[in-house]
Amino acid sequence: MHPVDQTLPPFKLVTSGLQHVAAMYAGVVAPPMILGPAVGLSAAETAFLMGASLFTAGLATLLQTIGFWKVGARLPFVNGVSFAGVTPMIAVGKAHGAEDALPVIFGAVIVAGLLGFALAPYFGRLVRFFPPVVTGTVITLIGVSLLPVAFNWAQGGNPEAADYGSLRNIALAALTLAIVLLLRRLLRGFLQQIAILLGLIAGTLVAIPFGMTDFGAIGDAAPIGFPTPFHFGAPQFDLAAIVSMCIVMLVCMTESTADILALGRIVDRPADGRTIEGGLRADTLGTALSPLFNGFACSAFAQNIGLVAMTKVRSRYVVATAGGILVLLGLCPMAASVIALVPLPVLGGAGVVLFGSVAASGIQTLSGAALEKGGNALIVAASVGVGLIPIAAPAFYRAFPDGFLVILDSGISTGCVMAIALNLFFNHLGRKDSSDPSPSTEAAPSAEPGSDLLAGAGPARQVGEGRLQ
Repeated sequence: MHPVDQTLPPFKLVTSGLQHVAAMYAGVVAPPMILGPAVGLSAAETAFLMGASLFTAGLATLLQTIGFWKVGARLPFVNGVSFAGVTPMIAVGKAHGAEDALPVIFGAVIVAGLLGFALAPYFGRLVRFFPPVVTGTVITLIGVSLLPVAFNWAQGGNPEAADYGSLRNIALAALTLAIVLLLRRLLRGFLQQIAILLGLIAGTLVAIPFGMTDFGAIGDAAPIGFPTPFHFGAPQFDLAAIVSMCIVMLVCMTESTADILALGRIVDRPADGRTIEGGLRADTLGTALSPLFNGFACSAFAQNIGLVAMTKVRSRYVVATAGGILVLLGLCPMAASVIALVPLPVLGGAGVVLFGSVAASGIQTLSGAALEKGGNALIVAASVGVGLIPIAAPAFYRAFPDGFLVILDSGISTGCVMAIALNLFFNHLGRKDSSDPSPSTEAAPSAEPGSDLLAGAGPARQVGEGRLQ
């Protein structure tokens, strides 16, 4: 049996699943945490929205890992709320006022999800346009694009806070990073695999004496709370909002395609067209169903791809367990508040390792992309350069219409489109002898799944790619 399809003992399933939840928790609750106040929700309503996002993220993750019919990549693939939709949703909310904001947003998300579901088979046929030179570039961009998220968490997460960027926050993040690296170096076996989870626990325990954890949230949270369907009203359908969210859906599908290819390489089960099609169907079906429970557009979480690469735990049932935990957290606000005890600086310290490992996987993939041949080096250079613009110069595209910013503000999307276009230009267009493979499509050396850079495992081999929120 392939390691992806193997089950683990119950204790390992739960602890490894918890590690995935801890790695992606902040990314799931951050979009509703930002959107709620922006559209005029109270603190209680925003908390309800966060619980709903956890619940729908769990459902979407179960669709990906367990699946049914032709839905689901059946890989250790975590799904959650996409950050790509935050800015457009805020714009839609402000245009329609507090009373109609969420119903209009939910209506647009439903239509976008259904459109994406219909387009999934066509995206699945594009796998041949993602050779190592493209996937390696995208993987590297995913990791690099995620690192600023970790740095923001390390500083405290809220630029408006008085202690943002304080020595205390940064010291806690650095200590957590050191603990994770030390545990990875000293531990063996299963304990080494859950080093991230142990590091998050240790960092949280260190933060308690300094008053950096908020236990009040546990006392205020209800033990049981179901995300009532259409809690904020029946969905409304506005053309402008629908167009905006459909663009977001296409962006999410582009990024998820790259993520599925990355994860397939990491777990040594390369993704074919059918796998991509199933994964995109799970993404888009999860998106279409999420508004029923007051959730938003779903997409892959690249930090968890980095976690799979680092721990070498490839079982999809571990991530399915994480999906089940997310559902329970959505149904039990009190339990969700326990996970929220982990301070953002602690998450930032661990995130440096997680996101950095994704970038390292991209570099390993590029090592098998024949950069010395044809225009492959130029493809990487131009694509990485364009993909870094939103990170290096966040205001670069501010003169463009708001509709374009959905794509342009995502370095992963722009870099992916650039890499695909340049690969077509250099390696496909004008080639008359199809029997002579282009340098970008030559077979890459076999990968050692999830090769662990932190453990110092031999020469670099091709691994894969990933994306993050």
